[in-house]
Formats: sequence, C-alpha cells, structure tokens
Amino acid sequence: MNASARNMRNESMVTAKDRELIITRIFDAPVHLVYRMWTEPEHMQEWLAPRTFTVPHSEGEFKVGGCWRSCMRREDGLELWLSGVYTELVPDKRIAFTHAWEEDGKRGHETVVTISFEDLKGKTKLTLHQAEFDSAESRDGHGGGWGECLDKLAEHLSKAA
Repeated sequence: MNASARNMRNESMVTAKDRELIITRIFDAPVHLVYRMWTEPEHMQEWLAPRTFTVPHSEGEFKVGGCWRSCMRREDGLELWLSGVYTELVPDKRIAFTHAWEEDGKRGHETVVTISFEDLKGKTKLTLHQAEFDSAESRDGHGGGWGECLDKLAEHLSKAA
C-alpha cells in the first residue's frame, strides 16, 4: 500500500464523534441569568477566555446574521483572534454561532458552537456542542479551553446572582 493510500485509510477511520465536543454543566443560577452571561459584553469579557487570558477586544452584533470578533490575550502578550456569525438566537433556550481562529488576517477552519439552556427549577443545565473539528487534537484543545471558561462562568455567576 502506498503512502497516500495509507493516509486515506487513516483519515477514513476518524469518525464524526471524533470531531465533535459536548460539554454539559449545571449552574446554580436561573436560565435567564446564565443566558445573559452569554449575551451581554460586560459579562462575557469576565469569563469567556481560559484562565491565563484576558479579552482586550470584543465586538459584534447579537442578532441572527450578526458578526462577532474577539481577541484573547495570554499573560505573555500572545494574542489569539477569533470570529464568527450568530446563526440562531432563542432567548433562554439556545445560541448558535460559527467559530474560526484567525491567523495572518485569514480565517481558519470553521466550526459551529451551539449552547443549549435548560431550566432545572432555578438551576440551569447548559450543554455546549461544537463541531465539526478538523482533528481530535483540535477538539481536545477546545475542550480544555471551554472547560476553563465554564469554570470561570460558574465563579462569575456566583458573584452576579
């Protein structure tokens, strides 16, 4: 078997499940408050980046078809830019948007992030789904980043409640 045939065979062994991320969290806060944390810039900049990052720039139009763009800055000054478009907004139920990292002014591989909110009698079940990644490694990296963001969201909610 030649090298390109081996590569095609290895690629075909990667499944859709290998290229999607699903994280579920329960927050001790009502749905309307958790939803607000995803929709109001003054809250988003407090938690929507991993622990060693700040959000020095964030802009966008929170409406279906609205574009957004954000910068996450690491402690050492490294800046990571990302952008997308909101594709679905159902108050207190669901937010969906495209997500792509930018490098040298060009957007990279695009995924779709869907955030679902479920009322649990005063608490909120949040399910984050992101797909389709170009590799399992990219999925795992996003899983770690989103995990830290959601930890920070829980902390921010405890202050805001």
